Amino acid sequence: MTSALDQLKQYTTVVADTGDFQQFIQFKPQDATTNPSLILKAVQKDDYKPLLEKTVKEHKNKPMGQIIDNLLIAFGTEILKIIPGRVSTEVDARLSFDTKGSVDKAHEIIKLYEAAGIGKDRVLIKLASTWEGIRAAEQLQKECIHCNMTLLFSLAQAVACAEAGAQLISPFAGRIYDWYKKSAGADWDEAKNGGANDPGVQSVRRIYAYYKKFGYKTEVMGASFRTVSQITELVGCDLLTISPDLLKKLADSNDKVERKLSPDAVKNENIEKIAVDEPTFRFLVNDDAMATEKLGEGIRAFAADAIKLEKLITALQ
Repeated sequence: MTSALDQLKQYTTVVADTGDFQQFIQFKPQDATTNPSLILKAVQKDDYKPLLEKTVKEHKNKPMGQIIDNLLIAFGTEILKIIPGRVSTEVDARLSFDTKGSVDKAHEIIKLYEAAGIGKDRVLIKLASTWEGIRAAEQLQKECIHCNMTLLFSLAQAVACAEAGAQLISPFAGRIYDWYKKSAGADWDEAKNGGANDPGVQSVRRIYAYYKKFGYKTEVMGASFRTVSQITELVGCDLLTISPDLLKKLADSNDKVERKLSPDAVKNENIEKIAVDEPTFRFLVNDDAMATEKLGEGIRAFAADAIKLEKLITALQ
């Protein structure tokens, strides 16, 4: 029988969400995404320590930021030897509120990839979906540098990204689910709030419907999944980026997978278009406690892991 993973690939582009690129051969994803936390996790494994040590040795006299960039590109280069599509490489989270700094860092990352013989068409620059990050994406997209907007938790963020012409967005279904479950506490009912009623699933569906209804070209890539159910409820989404453990569960399953999302299914939905200028964006995100808290938490976590990575590098110098 056809595995659930192979069935999923019939309707959705499957993306591997990991820095552990040795697992890619097994699951054959089209694209791959990385972030500071995933790279930090990977370099602490014996299989990837040589790549870390080699990068540090070759660039030991350079500033820390350049060493980190070269490490990200080293991982990205290895990933692109395996997958046929694109790799997402993240700008330092500490630049999340710095438009110029984000643009400059993106330029540095692209130059390093080009020096390694990799064209910018195979790279997505990951930026936080802050107002400043979105403005950076708007500038980069005009230079044909494609952007993946991460840490996205609300429709307001999604609309602003699409209006800026971002190539792709990554709404974080799992982290949205986490917030609502934690907020409900003992009152959380998994049976009632799971499946199609999962708040993370509903958020991604709402964004997908909005984009297809109004003809935005920005790709929707559901992300940060906690369960197979969250994935199967979003079959048909443009892309889904999935961790290795969930990829394995899908590969080992023969359960039937049915398409849940399609442009035709949403084109007649009653959806009101919203205009998102800077004051409106800031108010709408601020007015959404979940989006505000998860965005701030995500930036802090990625920044903290970047600092941990710097400490690992310092110890090798």
